[in-house]
Amino acid sequence: MSFAGRLRAVPILGSSTFAAVGKRVFPRADLAVQRATGGRFSLSGTVGMPLMLLTTTGRRTGEPRVTPVTYAEDSGDLLVIGSNWGQEHHPAWALNLRANPDATAEIHGRRIDVRARVLEGAERDAALALLQRVWPHFATYAKRARHRELLVFRLTER
Repeated sequence: MSFAGRLRAVPILGSSTFAAVGKRVFPRADLAVQRATGGRFSLSGTVGMPLMLLTTTGRRTGEPRVTPVTYAEDSGDLLVIGSNWGQEHHPAWALNLRANPDATAEIHGRRIDVRARVLEGAERDAALALLQRVWPHFATYAKRARHRELLVFRLTER
């Protein structure tokens, strides 16, 4: 197993303490690093976590909102999960996607116009399993957010 793979499996990365700090630090820092490097480098990438910049339309403001999001690839589509580090509420970007499913994904500097669809049933379960292989701590986040079902989206190029 690679160093990044071993590091990804470290339990502290799924802890509530790490989430409390991480949710405040990593999105802003990763966004700044990705912008500065044209998407060629991300902090999350150092632990083997693929990261893209997802631009949604704010459901209240109508303004573009850019958020770093972990993703998995599946049959040419992108899968993302609104884990919000296991917090009590859905992340704003996920609610924005539900309100307006047209978005833009930026991966390694390449922009892709996508349309999001919330997954349910067996399709959701399969996507969740794939996302948990990419970032095992999604399982911990789901347990911590036990009062809500994490939203899982399939992003298809438009």
